Amino acid sequence: MNPSTASEPTASQNVPDASGRFGPFGGRYVPETLTYALDQLLAAYDAARNDPTFQAELDGLLTHYVGRPSPLYHAQRLSQQCGGAQIWLKREDLNHTGAHKINNTLGQALLTRRMGKSRVIAETGAGQHGVATATACARFGLECVVYMGSEDIRRQSPNVTSMRMLGAEVRPVTTGSRTLRDAINDAMRDWMSSVESTHYIIGSVVGPHPFPRIVRDFQSVIGCETREQCLRQLGRLPDRVVACVGGGSNAAGMFYPFVDVPQVKLIGVEAGGRGSQPGDHASPLTYGDPGILHGSYSYVMQDADGQTCDVHSISAGLDYPGVGPEHSYWKATGRVQYTTCGDQAALDAFDSLARSEGILAALESSHAIAHTMQLAAQLPPHEAVVVCLSGRGDKDAAEIARLRDSIASRT
Repeated sequence: MNPSTASEPTASQNVPDASGRFGPFGGRYVPETLTYALDQLLAAYDAARNDPTFQAELDGLLTHYVGRPSPLYHAQRLSQQCGGAQIWLKREDLNHTGAHKINNTLGQALLTRRMGKSRVIAETGAGQHGVATATACARFGLECVVYMGSEDIRRQSPNVTSMRMLGAEVRPVTTGSRTLRDAINDAMRDWMSSVESTHYIIGSVVGPHPFPRIVRDFQSVIGCETREQCLRQLGRLPDRVVACVGGGSNAAGMFYPFVDVPQVKLIGVEAGGRGSQPGDHASPLTYGDPGILHGSYSYVMQDADGQTCDVHSISAGLDYPGVGPEHSYWKATGRVQYTTCGDQAALDAFDSLARSEGILAALESSHAIAHTMQLAAQLPPHEAVVVCLSGRGDKDAAEIARLRDSIASRT
């Protein structure tokens, strides 16, 4: 089914269905080897959702270990610089491990223990999910192996060091583009050969059912807190909510609690890279077509033969040719507006936030900041725009310095 020709459904929180479908998107396209593991995970998750003890333990960890709720911060000087709407930052960068990823890894580590498994594997691009997985595994005494593309290991060396210090084995992936897509491929291969003892903690709202739903649910704490904080601090809900989108976990967690509130506009920002040509960006919702990638039907960057295209972003966490199926559903229904932000605009936004508010944002988050700044300038001062600051930027400092040296050498 092509979503571009489908009838116009209305976005709802009441997805996915029993087969893991978000409208026409999602589902489960995996070898038979993984069917049992996915069924086991679904059963464990459904039982955990209805178990007050599980939720109480997770809530306790989020409060006393992660440091939630993360603050909602009014970026007054950045708002003044833009000269329009008021910009508010949901500070996921202040979580333990420095990003939103810990919300999901702690929940899935609890599920790993519930299923009686002793080993965890994960993939990572920017390294934040790898660090969060290694952290959760250290907390619960689980063996941890993280797959990471060799190009991302170069770009994100501080996080690689952190993973190893936390006791994780980091396995470099040297095939393909040596980035997130290839790391997922290797992690999937590992899981197929080790399902009896191993749980795969997927880091985003991608992959076969039930992963997109599980990750979204664990990350929805972001949007739930944001709603409560806006009512308390602003006296109302925000006018717009913005988040960057790679696989899409921080955006799904931020958007989901607002989906049934039509007056709040939702905006997802993809990596526009160097331009609109294939291989120059990582924007499947803007330029891609529906297809199957890593066990799920969603928007994917593909060539004329239906093969997955190479993609590009200065941000390792957005450097992915697909996107979560729920984002594809929100695009098809029109509930979320998706746009792009280029490399240079993201770098400029990184500087603007650092120098106006004293906050170093992750390059992933800087894409959302860049669009928020452009948007705020066009809106009246009484409007409020909340942006998910999904991670902190110390992991990107060396790469940003390298990029600036490269730019300077060409001018």
